Amino acid sequence: MTPFPFSAIVGQDEMKTAMILTAVDPRIGGVLVFGDRGTGKSTAVRALAALLPPIEAVQGCPVNSATAADCPDWFTPKDSATETRQTPVVDLPLGVSEDRVTGALDIERALTSGEKAFAPGLLARANRGYLYIDEVNLLEDHIVDLLLDVAQSGQNVVERDGLSIRHAAKFVLVGSGNPEEGELRPQLLDRFGLSVEVRSPDDIETRVEVIRRRDAYENNHETFMAEWHPKDAALRAKIVAARQGLMAVKSTSIALYDCAAICLALGADGLRGELTLLRAARALAAFEGATELTRAHIRAVAPMALRHRLRRDPLDEAGSTTRVARQLAEVLP
Repeated sequence: MTPFPFSAIVGQDEMKTAMILTAVDPRIGGVLVFGDRGTGKSTAVRALAALLPPIEAVQGCPVNSATAADCPDWFTPKDSATETRQTPVVDLPLGVSEDRVTGALDIERALTSGEKAFAPGLLARANRGYLYIDEVNLLEDHIVDLLLDVAQSGQNVVERDGLSIRHAAKFVLVGSGNPEEGELRPQLLDRFGLSVEVRSPDDIETRVEVIRRRDAYENNHETFMAEWHPKDAALRAKIVAARQGLMAVKSTSIALYDCAAICLALGADGLRGELTLLRAARALAAFEGATELTRAHIRAVAPMALRHRLRRDPLDEAGSTTRVARQLAEVLP
């Protein structure tokens, strides 16, 4: 069945905005979605896959290389012809083996022909796309360490079974989970550009609308998709236009000062917070069709860019979102 339309998701505006911003500028670094069960986290990720503009890749390339020159040395393209592919959105399941993630020796070819060949893994499939991890806070530590190495270098390196393989592995990391089931390791948490909190709707009208749309999707699928397909198409066109206009958005000295000021006031570690905040605000400006970054854009994305970068304060019992909002009111009035 066709994925549920992204534009038909009821509410959860911050989550949808965060995912749209990573589609406009993948350099933002991914999205972490934490919240209650059954709030549309997985639905939104799978809906985003159908919304993303296609990519051009070399025919047959297992890592979605844009040109023949970008192909890894263990894959030889027949020619430089390219094909249009859907932007990959790859699920990384809990309990997955390291070989399945990184790739390993192709046992079947080794046994049948005696040829030592590489069988690409999930990281190869996710290159130039999205890697989605549901229940990311339950991921095994050795897989977390592996993902941290790849996220840092943008390269997947396999050195075992007599193989010495490397290939590009640049992807937008999307994770979802329930905070009641455990916290995320700080090293992995820092790798997510944006963090979003989702909650179950607390008003009857919204809950009824969720039920109505889901029921129509399941029981009157063709009519429902015909209604929402044009809205998804319009949103896709807007994302493409934002990508094209992204570099034209001007970042003034005042905007840079504002980014640094709010991060300093919040005590965010390092400079990744400022860079993410700037990229997310610029992506929002491009998505809205603006040509100059403003304080309003910074204020709009600051909670999702900074709430997961705050140090714990035993004297302040307020949640991270409240702390960000409080500092925004003081630093960026």
